[in-house]
This record gives sequence, structure tokens and C-alpha cells, in this order.
Amino acid sequence: MQMKSKAVVYRGDGKTVQVEDILVDSPGPGEVMIRMAACGVCHSDLSVTNGTLPLPAPVILGHEGAGVVHQVGEGVTGLRVGDHVISSFVNTCGQCRYCVTGRANLCETSKTTPPGKLLGGHQRTSDAQGQPLGVMAGCGVMSEYATLHENSVVKITPGVPLDRCALIGCGVMTGWGAACNTAKVEAGSICVVFGAGGVGLSTIQGCQSAGANMIVAVDMLASKLEMAKVFGATHVIDSSKTENLVKDLCKLTGGGADYAFECVGHGEIVAQAYACLRNGGTAVVVGVARPDNTTTLRTASFAFEEKTLKGSFYGSTRPRYDFPRLVSLYQAGKLKLDELITKRYRIEDAPQAFDDLVHGRNARGVIVFD
Repeated sequence: MQMKSKAVVYRGDGKTVQVEDILVDSPGPGEVMIRMAACGVCHSDLSVTNGTLPLPAPVILGHEGAGVVHQVGEGVTGLRVGDHVISSFVNTCGQCRYCVTGRANLCETSKTTPPGKLLGGHQRTSDAQGQPLGVMAGCGVMSEYATLHENSVVKITPGVPLDRCALIGCGVMTGWGAACNTAKVEAGSICVVFGAGGVGLSTIQGCQSAGANMIVAVDMLASKLEMAKVFGATHVIDSSKTENLVKDLCKLTGGGADYAFECVGHGEIVAQAYACLRNGGTAVVVGVARPDNTTTLRTASFAFEEKTLKGSFYGSTRPRYDFPRLVSLYQAGKLKLDELITKRYRIEDAPQAFDDLVHGRNARGVIVFD
């Protein structure tokens, strides 16, 4: 049985996305169909269209979503029709060495899943002519209905607005987790966050949650720097108005930061994040750069200054633990999600949502389905 749905599709022509009528197959063994409530428009979706994240086209975009279970496939025991869920763009099998040692974000099944397919290599979507459509990151949730493997879905408590919950599926988890899970920011520390988009703002929230004493936001857009203050930044720097950003950061922080987070995805900014650290500091690369992008660092600094450079993939999350944890923080008033959504769109307006993303008009745009 197939379900008709509207979805945001990228056909690999280097042009903008388009909204198409598609067909979604009923779930197979170990799969569920989700009636999507909302999907965030994330920079990673844009990265598929500009080649930063190469995926076989045509492909249904969307990896940051939330909705309600509509159908359940054979063998699924942990989910029922009517459950509220958040999509996870990393499969978590619960059995590989990474899952059992608490590093589920690096689950081996995600590495072995063919691009554009669900776990096991299955394809459950096609266009109106019956031609197969891939899905982004095993999700493809920028669609009214989406069939996912149960390992790509996390059940959450009902009663929380799903457009807010959708943001946890990528941007919030990636940023908050970079600070609290990957870096393990210590109370009283000094943090610098490069980039005040959705991920950067969530990183700022994570630093604040961990008890950082000073949080410096760096960006080139005044509107984003103002928003950074709302999310916990104690200081801001407009990088377009400084001749020596690293020097200014070191002066402002009294000798350098304890932690610096690169949330843009550019090698030059990674180098700046590393350079603005004090001795013993840690720089965390959160942003996704193009495959050919590189970073150059002074090798001797690793030994003489004991600085650390590390990556953070998906906020080092354990989805089944961290997603409900973040929902609880939101319910307790300790995590800002409402303020992160600067504009909501109907699915027909998806091209405009992507254009707004390109021009930095939103902290986070969200497509809300009927």
C-alpha cells in the first residue's frame, strides 16, 4: 500500500529545491511510517544542494523532523501507532562496539547503509511516475509522510509542540551536545562560539547549561549576534569589523578561551578557534566543511601548549537518552526552542525557506505540515 505525499526534492541539477507529489510505501519489517508534523530547514539540507554533502539524486531532503507514528511494520515492538517521535539521522543499532560503549552517534550501521537508502538498503519512496527517490540520511522527513527504520526514530513524551521537538533532531542536539557531551564544558570556564546560526545558538545554550562564566559569540551578521545574547552569550564580536580577530578574542578573554567551537564549516575558522585558546584549551569542530576544505595549524603548539583539537559529530549524542533529556529541559524552561524558530513555512513555500537560509534571515526556519 502506498501513501500519497508532498515532499521537498532535490534533483541534482544545481538549482533550487522543488515540491513534488510523491508515493511512500508502507513500512517493511523493522520500519515505521511517520505522519510528519514539522521539519527544520537545516544548513545540512542546503549542503546537499551545493555539493558539500554529496548524495545521489534525486533525493528527498529533511533529517530534522518530528511527527506521529502512522503505521508500524512487522517486528516493531518499541513503537505504536500514535507515538510522538523525533527522527535521528544516525541509525543506532544498540549492538555494535560504539553503541555499547556509549558512542551511539558513531554507530557502525550508519556507515554501512548505502547513501539515500534506509537501513538494510531498502527504498520506500518514488515520484509520481513511479521512479525511485532517495532519502537524505535515512530520513527524508521533509515530506508529509515518511517511512523510516525504527533505529532512526526516537520516542518522546506527548504534549510538547512537535515543531519545537523537530529542532532537537539535528541543530539543537548538534550544538548543545558539542558543549555538554563532546567538550564537557566545565563550570566557570570561558567559551568562544564561531557562528551564531541554529547550531551556534544551541552551542551557546549548551555552554550556558554547563555553567560557563563567559560566552563570546562571533559572527558577521548583527541580527545573529543580537540573537546570540538572547541565547546566553555574554559578549559578541562582529568578525567583519575587526582586523585581527584572534588578537581581539585573546584580549577580551584575558589570555584565551578554555573552549572554542567552530560552527561554520571552514578550515580558516577552525584555525582561528584553535589559535584563540589559552594553553590547555580545547577547540571543537562542529561545522561540516566541503570535502576539499583543509585546516593548517602550527604542529609544535600541540606539544608546547597542550591544546586539543577534536571533532563533534551530532553532538556526541546517544539519541535514545539525549532526545528525551532535551525535551525534559525544554519542559523545565531550561532550553530555549520557541525562540529558535524565526519563521514557519508551509511545504509549498520550501524554496523560499531555502532562499532565506542562504541569506541568513533565520535562526531556524521550520516547515509545518497540516
